[in-house]
Order: sequence, then structure tokens, then C-alpha cells
Amino acid sequence: MSREQGEADLALRIAAGQREAETEVCRRMAPRIRLYGLRHLRSPAAADDLVQQVLITLLQALRAGRLRDSSKLAPFVMGTCRMTVLDMRRTARRQEQLLAEFGPELIPAPPPVPYVESERLGRCVQALKERERTVVVLTFFDDQTSKEAAASLGLSEANVRVIRHRAIKQLHSCLGVSS
Repeated sequence: MSREQGEADLALRIAAGQREAETEVCRRMAPRIRLYGLRHLRSPAAADDLVQQVLITLLQALRAGRLRDSSKLAPFVMGTCRMTVLDMRRTARRQEQLLAEFGPELIPAPPPVPYVESERLGRCVQALKERERTVVVLTFFDDQTSKEAAASLGLSEANVRVIRHRAIKQLHSCLGVSS
């Protein structure tokens, strides 16, 4: 039995209500659809979305018997892929236009950041104990996580978080900022 005959048989079995045939069609078509999506959408997440949308459309069409020639299952799937990708692109363009037009009104402005004089902050950081200063520098200036800072200092992760919390409290006090 050729691939096209097998696919035609699956299409007829799905129209007859056989759920196992639906599973087999999904197993066979999903990799093709994903490859199409990766090629045309250039995003694994978008390709996965395409697989879901096309398989849903395919199963609905097959269950309803809307596929005129069951031997044309693969071309139907690829045509559905093409139309779905075009629709996804059109939707993305519309969303970008709407965001450009109405986005500034919808997205609230971030709250103002209190101005802190850098020299004053430097003096406050220097006033911290060495271990507290090291934790602050590693976590805020070197962008290390608590786990990474703990590993480099030979401390527990929880200990680094406590030291950082206390250091921030001291910095707030030194800068005159309410917590």
C-alpha cells in the first residue's frame, strides 16, 4: 500500500468515526507541519502553534467529510499550513499596528524611580561590612543569583539572601529612603 493510499484510508476511517485513525494522522502529519512552520515562521513556539491549529482544522474537516478527494490529504494539509501562516502573519501585523497606535495609552508609565546621588550611594556601600558589601556587589552589580553568590562565597543560599536583605535595609537607612 502506497503512502497516499494509506493516507486516503486514514481519511475515510476518520470520517467513519475511528479515533485510532485520528491519532495516526496526527502522528504522520505533525512533523511535516512543524517543519513547514519552522521554515516559514522561524520560531519553534510559532511552529508548535501552527501544528495545533492545522491539526484541529484537519480533524474537523475529516470528521465532517469535507475532504473531497481523500487521496489528497497531504496537499490539503500543506494548503492549510500556508493559509494558517498567512493568517498568523496578518494577525501579527494588525496587533503591531494597534499597539503602535493605542499602546502608549494602554501601557501605564512606570513609576518614577527615586534619584539617588551616586557618590552618596558609593559612601553608603563602602560603609557596609565587607561580607555585606561583597554580597551586594555580586548580586546587584555582577547580576549573580543567590545560588551563584553562595557558591562563590562558600555560604548557603539562604544565608546570602539574609545578608543581602540586611544590607539593603542598611542602605535604605543610610540613604534616607523609606522601605
